[in-house]
Amino acid sequence: MIVDEVNIPQGLTFKRTKVTITREKHARDYLLEDTLSFNDEDAEGIEQPHNDALVMSILMNKIKVKRVLVDPGSSANIIRSTIVEQLGLQDQIVPAAQVLNGFNMVSETIKREIMFLVNVDGTIQETKFHMIEGDMRYNALLGRPWIHNMRQYLQRFIKS
Repeated sequence: MIVDEVNIPQGLTFKRTKVTITREKHARDYLLEDTLSFNDEDAEGIEQPHNDALVMSILMNKIKVKRVLVDPGSSANIIRSTIVEQLGLQDQIVPAAQVLNGFNMVSETIKREIMFLVNVDGTIQETKFHMIEGDMRYNALLGRPWIHNMRQYLQRFIKS
C-alpha cells in the first residue's frame, strides 16, 4: 500500500460543540387506534435515553413467536429453520439461492425462503423470510422489507 505524505497540524486542536437534549411530551391524539405505539408508561423502568433493540413477540401462522428483532439496518427478513419447523410450515418452503453479508462482511448462503402471514398488533402482512440453518440470538429478524411494507400498508389505511 502506498500512502502520500499528509500534512498534519502541530499542537493540540479542539472543536467544541454544545449539545442540548430536551424531552418533550408527544401528542398521540393524531395516531390511529390500531397504530403500534409506546407511551410514557411503557417506558417506566427504562433509563432514558436508551439504545435498546426493539424485540417483540408476534403471531406467525397463528402461533406466538418470542424474541423477534426489528432491525432497520437489515436488508432482509430472516428466520431460523427450526422455527419454521415448529410452525409446521415445511410444505411452504421454496428453494432460493442468495448470499447475505453481515456488517463485518461474514457471508452466509441462503438456500431456502418462505412466505407466510405475520400479525403484528392486528396488522397482518404476507412476509418473505430467508431461512438460515445456523443459530442466531433471535428467532426471527424483521428488516427493512417488512418495515417498508408496514409503512405502505398504514399509508393506504390512513387514506381510506
